[in-house]
Amino acid sequence: MTKDDCYQVGHITKTHGVNGELVLFLDVDQPDEYADLESVLLDVKGELIPYFIESIAIVKGSRAIIAFEDVDTIEQAERLINCGAYLPLSELEPITDETRFYFHEIVGYQVVDAEAGELGIVQGVYAMNAQDLIAMDYQGKEVLIPINSDIVRSVDRASKKLNVVLPDGLLDIYMSESGKDTPETEGDTDDTDED
Repeated sequence: MTKDDCYQVGHITKTHGVNGELVLFLDVDQPDEYADLESVLLDVKGELIPYFIESIAIVKGSRAIIAFEDVDTIEQAERLINCGAYLPLSELEPITDETRFYFHEIVGYQVVDAEAGELGIVQGVYAMNAQDLIAMDYQGKEVLIPINSDIVRSVDRASKKLNVVLPDGLLDIYMSESGKDTPETEGDTDDTDED
């Protein structure tokens, strides 16, 4: 099984105690839905290896304390720090609602604005505490689009398009950033000499 057949649910951040337990950061919308996991695939040096779960407890928001079978010492656990945790795509419930989507599924989709038309390609999604953001490549620049129902209107899975209504001026903010470094006002000081 390769990463193309899977989706990432999180990553191991650190050890917990001295008996091989670890802290798993769950980078998902509903961490509680993963409280009954029986196994995960860990990305160990580029290879997905199945690890069977002895116990898992969601402790604070997106953090879980997890114990794997055959990982009984802190030394064994330390080898798994920073490993990504994956599950097979086949375990995901399919979404048929055009207004909802999994973050991983829209990567590579064309972003289409109601007024401006086709803009760019989704490069990834940033799951943030305050606001989740879609990263779109637009004219060689990364543009971040907030994910909410007013902006992201629908997903066309058949044609791999994400239909949006961008706020006025959002693209201008990103496109004008390159002009900030140019000294536009340096030569304008001679206005006082004309009077």
